[in-house]
Amino acid sequence: MDAAVIFLDCPEYLDRQGAVRCGLPAEVEYRYTAESSEGPLESARIRCPRGHWFNGPVESLTVPAGAPKPARTPGPRAAPRR
Repeated sequence: MDAAVIFLDCPEYLDRQGAVRCGLPAEVEYRYTAESSEGPLESARIRCPRGHWFNGPVESLTVPAGAPKPARTPGPRAAPRR
């Protein structure tokens, strides 16, 4: 049994323009092979510490090289100043 923990960068978008991604390490919770017309696809279910989760082919869960990374980790929103 393989007990190694595998992580991918979380591909969730954090803004409406699709310019900033979460990028936190998302743990692979389950790996499986999905059948397609092009042949078998390595697939996984992943979840990051913020609670984002995805399920699908690993190729579609991987953040492309050169994709914008978050400049900072967004925290709770501050109350508006009065």
